[in-house]
Amino acid sequence: MITDYIVPGDKIELTDKRSAERPNKDGIIARKVYRTRVYDITSEDEIKVNMPMDKDKLILLPIDSEFDLCFYTQNGLYQCYGRVTDRYKSKNIYVLVLELTTPLKKFQRREYYRLNCILNMKCRMMEDDEYAMVNELNSVQFVNTDLTLQNGTIVDISGGGARFISKVYFPPDSKLLFKFALPGAKEPVEYEVVGRILACEETEKMKGVYQNHVQFIKIDTDQRESIIKYIFEEERRKRRRERGE
Repeated sequence: MITDYIVPGDKIELTDKRSAERPNKDGIIARKVYRTRVYDITSEDEIKVNMPMDKDKLILLPIDSEFDLCFYTQNGLYQCYGRVTDRYKSKNIYVLVLELTTPLKKFQRREYYRLNCILNMKCRMMEDDEYAMVNELNSVQFVNTDLTLQNGTIVDISGGGARFISKVYFPPDSKLLFKFALPGAKEPVEYEVVGRILACEETEKMKGVYQNHVQFIKIDTDQRESIIKYIFEEERRKRRRERGE
């Protein structure tokens, strides 16, 4: 049964299937991703979720729109496809009804495995002409380094992106120069990548502090593999510590 895997309160990501299939003008697959939580499970092929929000604004996803659904559960990630069949307000809660159109399956893509962490990072928004230059050179570099970089803290990371906390609001779809370091065998390994903001919302407990979800859109293949390798090595170390080895 679906309730063996998913329960109300589990986090869920909805990726717009149409946007996921269309490269933008830069040739990048700019996926529209909405994050929310499971509100209720009504049957084996129907669930209800809280209406996604951007800051304090509800996102009214269209009826019949289709999404790739990714559930973050205690037992790992699960994926299926779904379609919006209804939306309504109940007791001051805005609800989205989704029909699950494919069976639920375990999500195995390593790139999307996220590691919880605390890492210092710096970033700043890119101008359109600067991004065009990076795109043309196919090389990430911090052009105009005299510009002030914003400090932030990465709280989870994967081969495909990161979630970080900052005191700056970054509009969705904005491009960022993103700079951070991961511990290495002898010394920290530095990474400079271009990211695209998928979502930015103010934290519930701290006014003026924002949680940002960023997708890495310009990153060297070796760097991506290096991040994935680091994540899985950290997971192995964590499991060994838990076993008392």
